[in-house]
Amino acid sequence: MRKEQKIVAIGAASGIAAMLAGMFGLSSLMPALPVTADAGERLAFAAQWTALAALPLFLAITAVGNARFKSDAIDPTAGKDDRAMIINGRMVDNTLQQFALFVSASFAVAASAAGNALNVIAMGAIIFVVARLAFWVGYRVDPLYRAFGMAATSYLNVVLFGTAIWQAWQ
Repeated sequence: MRKEQKIVAIGAASGIAAMLAGMFGLSSLMPALPVTADAGERLAFAAQWTALAALPLFLAITAVGNARFKSDAIDPTAGKDDRAMIINGRMVDNTLQQFALFVSASFAVAASAAGNALNVIAMGAIIFVVARLAFWVGYRVDPLYRAFGMAATSYLNVVLFGTAIWQAWQ
């Protein structure tokens, strides 16, 4: 394995480990609903937590907009984006993609799980925010360092989709 591949592999593995540790660590601290919560209550619960998960996307879009306003890149077609703006734009793109998956998975869990199992959505929202911010910071330091946040977010979505599938089969 090349040096760059090792950096990415270590970052990804540590991101997955941190995400799983966060899920287990937060499990008893996060709110849920009564086991008897109806579908509307469960979906409303998911909507509240997915709104929190939108925070990194909002921050990244704001960063791009403010940077464009203050620079020669105010015209996005002029090709005057600096390195930071390119990275921030890629943060927006990837976070939008991951957020779409997170929202889909969260609503799938809310639709299929009992109310008392919805703490996984609350934990997921907090971890999503932290992982996306780690992705952004890592990307800004060195693009190879984005692997921690990328893996944490991607595998969080895998856990949520897995939970939804598992709950649907119960």
